[in-house]
Amino acid sequence: MSDNYLMVHYGELGTKGENKKAFINQLYRNLTHRLKGFSSLSFQKTRDRIYVRLNDEIPGDVIPVIQEVSGIQKISLVEKAGKSIEEIREKALSLIKNEEGKTFKAEIHRADKTFPLSSYDAACSIGDYILDHTDKVVDVHTPDIVVSVDIREEGSFIYAHSYPGAGGYPLGMNGKALMLLSGGIDSPVASYLLLRRGVRIECIHFAAPPYTSDAVLDKLKDIIARLGDFQADIKLHVVPFTKLQEAIYQHVEEPYCITIMRRMMVRIAEKVAKNCNCLAIATGESIGQVASQTLVSMRTINDVTNFPIIRPCATLDKIDIIAISKKIGTYETSIRPYEDCCTIFAPKKPKTKPKISECEYFESSFDWKPLLEESIEQINDVVFHNGVEISSIKEEGEKQ
Repeated sequence: MSDNYLMVHYGELGTKGENKKAFINQLYRNLTHRLKGFSSLSFQKTRDRIYVRLNDEIPGDVIPVIQEVSGIQKISLVEKAGKSIEEIREKALSLIKNEEGKTFKAEIHRADKTFPLSSYDAACSIGDYILDHTDKVVDVHTPDIVVSVDIREEGSFIYAHSYPGAGGYPLGMNGKALMLLSGGIDSPVASYLLLRRGVRIECIHFAAPPYTSDAVLDKLKDIIARLGDFQADIKLHVVPFTKLQEAIYQHVEEPYCITIMRRMMVRIAEKVAKNCNCLAIATGESIGQVASQTLVSMRTINDVTNFPIIRPCATLDKIDIIAISKKIGTYETSIRPYEDCCTIFAPKKPKTKPKISECEYFESSFDWKPLLEESIEQINDVVFHNGVEISSIKEEGEKQ
């Protein structure tokens, strides 16, 4: 049985003052839930760290799972020692003997101020001991190996390897948002960015059968399966949008169709968001990427609501969004051929600077409200747990 631990360093939640305990407790719940498949792990929570004792588990299996839990700055593979300098030196020597490289330095973090040596004196003592017992040499500027020692009330922790965490805040600490999920590259990335900021999500998708196929929904299910690694339970609201979309293209001049369609989507999303206790609507929009994502278009679309709309990808270049989608494993699914309700009816020359007054004029030319209500009444909810579809609930006018 291994005596190695993984030391979980908190991210931004370490600055939370009086609220810090609530953030740590939420992170602890999320972490232990995410690692429940590893039966031999044991956990210890403190004000500044969470320790995961590996016991019979392999670090390379556990660390990638922890890296997907938001609210963590980094994960260090550590060996625990007591707080005598003699024991710390022995552990540090044992560790460095297994490391490749000729040069090293010792870094000490003395959180426990009752420790009798200063950080500098402790580093010198450990460094001298390693010099006396190995052929390695000190290099304080560009060492091959950094031996880190974290001296805390609960013991000393020695390590040479750390791995980046997801950062952000523990999932569930910042409320819930309703994400407009299209099946493309951007909206899954926006979903992930929300999740790592501690915001839970429900998803809404606008379907336009028979113009769009079930392949789009298959893509969405695969995307949600991947997002299920970051949030266990996700509900997808599938909105039948065909009648309303057809009416828009019958009564609205083509350059304005996308803008009017987006305004209708926001109206529907607001009603759904309020019914499922979401505090905001979220989209995958990036400023200037397409005609409906210019600042003028966004302002005109936003005009139909005072409900918060969050755009996590707003300032990201497409290349940055693609890089994140590859990192989180949604890219290959997102680029599978598909046609959603936006692409299938895309106008040849969409308006990039649509006027609110013009939109209001076009909307006054047809009776869209009954069609909007019909779309809401016929929403189909699909519930996922750990990425697996567990139920599909056809709603008849009553939201859960």
